[in-house]
Amino acid sequence: MIHADIIISSNSIFTGLADKPEPASIAIRDNKIIGMGSMNEMLPLINENTEIYQFEDELVMPGFHDFHLHLMMAGLQLVSVDLASARSEEEAAKKVFEFAQENPDEEWIIGMQWDSSYWGPQQMPTRHSLDQVILDRPVFLLHAEGHFAWLNSKALEVLQINEFTPDPEFGSYEKVNGKLTGILYENAVTTASEKALNFSKEKKSRILERFMEEAAKYGITSVNDMFAPFDEVLRDYKLLEEMDLNDRLSVRIHLTPEIKEDITFAQKMGEELNSGKLKYSGLKGFLDGVITGYTALLLKPYEDKPGFCGEPAMPPERVINWVVNADRQGHRVRFHAVGDGAVRLALDAFEEAQKINGKRDARHTIEHIDIIDPNDIPRFKELGVIASFQPDLIAIVERGVYEKLVGKQRLEYVYPIQTFQESGAQIAFGTDTPIARSLNPLTQIFSAVTRMDCSGVTVWNSNDCISLSEALKAYTIGPAYGSFREHELGTLEVGKLADLTILDRNIFEKPIGELLETKVKMTMVDGRVVSKEMKSSTTGTV
Repeated sequence: MIHADIIISSNSIFTGLADKPEPASIAIRDNKIIGMGSMNEMLPLINENTEIYQFEDELVMPGFHDFHLHLMMAGLQLVSVDLASARSEEEAAKKVFEFAQENPDEEWIIGMQWDSSYWGPQQMPTRHSLDQVILDRPVFLLHAEGHFAWLNSKALEVLQINEFTPDPEFGSYEKVNGKLTGILYENAVTTASEKALNFSKEKKSRILERFMEEAAKYGITSVNDMFAPFDEVLRDYKLLEEMDLNDRLSVRIHLTPEIKEDITFAQKMGEELNSGKLKYSGLKGFLDGVITGYTALLLKPYEDKPGFCGEPAMPPERVINWVVNADRQGHRVRFHAVGDGAVRLALDAFEEAQKINGKRDARHTIEHIDIIDPNDIPRFKELGVIASFQPDLIAIVERGVYEKLVGKQRLEYVYPIQTFQESGAQIAFGTDTPIARSLNPLTQIFSAVTRMDCSGVTVWNSNDCISLSEALKAYTIGPAYGSFREHELGTLEVGKLADLTILDRNIFEKPIGELLETKVKMTMVDGRVVSKEMKSSTTGTV
């Protein structure tokens, strides 16, 4: 008789196969689920070595799978200056100063999450306020949306950026009256990050360990690490492979490197990185930037910039050629597309690849989709394209800011998640950390279900709220499908890998506001407990 290593029992088990949780028990051996049913049905699988967890009414569910984040930058955020709560340029500068004082050995002062749209007055900062507090060490502060950075004069000096430095393609060094302000946009941020984030292997390892601790704390068992120019310098595939070989990964990592003209590297990566914990998962590219920086590509002009629609991050003909080439070689492609113009460009490229190469189960994906033309929504299902959302972005940007930039009419199609759900398109959720305020999946689920903006009062397009069940599935089976792993992840079923999350309450029976108070009691990856805030019964009896 095969016996279970672990039995997990609860009155509230959400398998992902139904819309509501039900009482059940789950038997686990090694790294797989070997039985499900009532506790009486599990009795033959129990012996003196079986560890038993009784959870009563706490919710047991599949592990959360973050479908879109930036792994190293998410870890770096945890050990850097957090500027999310700053409400003025001076307050942000003060936080930077205090961090520098507390960390005298840091060569670069790194910070994240500043957003001048929350400040009074709502204007971009300059290097001068940072110079007043730090003159001798370079400062690199990434904006909340990740597409521009704020530097002090020392950083510009170290980077050898001056008034005569030419702007990179799809990027700029901001100047006012010919003088550098210290604000860098798009690919200029990438150039700066190559020095600012040039860390040792040991520091990268510490960042990864810190990230995995945080992931386990929030019940995250899988992630998709997405290419982004600003964190490319931190990527270390050899380090990840080494950690995987030494059984040091407590979260499944799906890698999505940059799409290029020559993608022979991707074939090699797919062959070398293909374990249960570390997998190559496709290619990622950028088609535009962000609406707040006027770098998103729109179909019609910005409301406050007549005649200006933004520009694509790369020429459309290149986009189509690269997608056709990658698709022909069997790779899936994921595109950052914020504006409705960028979303259409991505869909056109995927459609062209299908016409030329034939239809296949490619699972190409479009990320963010802040705004979309309603005529393009049905194309997702028609082309088999996945819509990847990060719902908490609804709460990051003030609705008034968006209305000023794109106008009232287009606000109707901002993050239209339920509209996508009704269209039959596949959807998946993630955080986009470090762009998001937190790695916590429950903040994303709260935003998807309530669609409250940052005020905590105003609701964006209530018709696009989705149900709790749909939101949980978009954070579990949705990303599993998007990672081509729905046969082994995403739901609780016999034969699937034992990746589970246990919450401290049955959120289906609580007021929706309690989502933000809910904690994770236990996280299990591959049948092993990686985070636990409770004790179990180990008697082997019930």
